[in-house]
Amino acid sequence: MEANSSSSRASRSRNVPDLFKKPKIPFALALIVADAILVALIIAYVPYTKIDWDAYMSQVSGFLGGEREYGSLKGDTGPLVYPAGFLYVYSAVQNLTGGEVYPAQILFGVLYIANLSIVLFIYLKTPDVAMNIIGVLSALACAALVQILVGLPFLLAYPVSYLANAFDLGRVFIHFWSVNFKFVPERVFVSKEFAVCLLIAHLCLLAVFANYKWCKHEGGIIGFMRSRRFFLTLPSSLSFSDLLISGSLAKEHIVTTMFVGNFIGVVCARSLHYQFYSWYFYSLPYLLWRTSFPTWLRLILFLGIELCWNVYPSTPASSALLMGLHLTVLLGLWFAPSDYPYIFKPNLRHKKHK
Repeated sequence: MEANSSSSRASRSRNVPDLFKKPKIPFALALIVADAILVALIIAYVPYTKIDWDAYMSQVSGFLGGEREYGSLKGDTGPLVYPAGFLYVYSAVQNLTGGEVYPAQILFGVLYIANLSIVLFIYLKTPDVAMNIIGVLSALACAALVQILVGLPFLLAYPVSYLANAFDLGRVFIHFWSVNFKFVPERVFVSKEFAVCLLIAHLCLLAVFANYKWCKHEGGIIGFMRSRRFFLTLPSSLSFSDLLISGSLAKEHIVTTMFVGNFIGVVCARSLHYQFYSWYFYSLPYLLWRTSFPTWLRLILFLGIELCWNVYPSTPASSALLMGLHLTVLLGLWFAPSDYPYIFKPNLRHKKHK
């Protein structure tokens, strides 16, 4: 009797969904539901702040009307400065919403929740990935091919205008709207020297983190490039000994490298506008908990960054505080211990023998 009862309990336990066995999953679902409710309340009750919507609709209307000279696609905020993929996406948005603000808010609210769900899935269960240099180059080639294909109508008609406007790396954002460098005098902010200094700082930080943090266990960037892992091709071409010593990258190492690299770009960006917060806000909890800071300091840094982004318009004080908080997080990431990046594969010969 007891055996049957015990068996029944075990059977019921096996049927219990993972939802209740893994507390992180219901917590993530609760966050998504709470955020969805908050977004719905904001759309319903917070007045719309007109910034770029009318300009985007004007640019899209010009494109749909047959204009292919990129410099002529203009709106209230000036000429279009995004690559052609923007036009295709916002053409679809215009068709779905009729160019009206309220349905567009609902659409973007849904997209925001979908993006948040994907991010939380990355937090919960990131698959182990081992991408070699061939895979990286292939991914970059595919990205370049997409850019060429979506820009083809403009490249065939007015190639110089398209390249000059869609990929204008020298354009300067308006100082008034900068969230991060409002404390810098405008004459310095718009100067080429300031832009070059930020670019140098960006590249140096990436190189330093790559050499001393991300590739630390391979002996730095040079050691990594000399190692077998850098030159690995398809798994089928590996010898048995290679298979035993080659390991998959740990999911934490992949996410940490991507999030920290993106955060370095944010820290060194000359101008962050309010919508640019979406570039990295989802990674802040992960980054803060990768540092060795005590929990109370992590929470203060998180709330401080959130506060700075909610100062409208930004002030020199809020910008200086944001920069100080960003640098504090970056220092915390620098002094955080570097975990071993690989998950070694099992000894297949030994397993087979057993």
